[in-house]
Amino acid sequence: MSLQHGFLVIDKPGGVTSHDVVAQIRRRFATKRVGHAGTLDPMATGVLVIGINNATKFLQYIMEGEKRYIATIKLGAATTTDDKEGEVIESCDVSQVSDSQIETALQKFIGVIQQVPSSVSAVKIGGKRAYQLVRSGETVEIPAREVNIKSLKVEGVHRNVGIEVNIDITCSAGTYIRAIARDLGRELGVGGHLISLRRVAAYPFEITSAGSPEQANLLPLTDTVSRILPIRKLNGEEISKIRHGQQISNSEFTGPGVAVNDLGDAIAIINNVATGAQPITVLNP
Repeated sequence: MSLQHGFLVIDKPGGVTSHDVVAQIRRRFATKRVGHAGTLDPMATGVLVIGINNATKFLQYIMEGEKRYIATIKLGAATTTDDKEGEVIESCDVSQVSDSQIETALQKFIGVIQQVPSSVSAVKIGGKRAYQLVRSGETVEIPAREVNIKSLKVEGVHRNVGIEVNIDITCSAGTYIRAIARDLGRELGVGGHLISLRRVAAYPFEITSAGSPEQANLLPLTDTVSRILPIRKLNGEEISKIRHGQQISNSEFTGPGVAVNDLGDAIAIINNVATGAQPITVLNP
């Protein structure tokens, strides 16, 4: 049986890791070459893009795209993990916090900002994941990084035990929504943590086209990557050169693109250099 190459847009259920979903897809398609674009924590649900076989080579470009989330922040308590999975380390009275104060505080996060990821994030420090260091008892200090919050809207404020704030946020890759919950609580002086998170888009993929790990349809590789990268059709001589790691004439587009044959099959990821276009990655036939 020939290998299948393509993408799945999964609506990840809560309570499982992104790696759990990858393992399930490996069994479903009987291949080890499966990867995902953009980890979702076990408590999070929503869009998880999976690449199968040659499609795994393109996942890095999907990871670089904008994301959109629907989230709920709980004010009045800070936790060790900045979400509901951690232990509460501080509790505060929130009765004096107004809706307008919440709106004003959140506005400060819109635009290009410096954000410190959660200490239990997957950020690497000295070759190890931050969460691995924390679990082994080490104190972790993660440097701030630049992220871009394109939009942040308050969808509702609910008062019961503490305050729950529903937000709709569109942001750059690498943004930690848990960190926004933490920092909102700090800005208001009452503590805050994330209690729900749903990714509704990892552009250009949206939740409306997502399916379960068992039933999501396989999207064809070339048609799908054409939504992310430009396509260049090669002739026979150019294909031969690219497959042997040689350069061809420059592409009309700048940055990386996808080289395809006359059947539309992806041959390689290519990029311009000073003397021509050269292969970044040659794909398996």
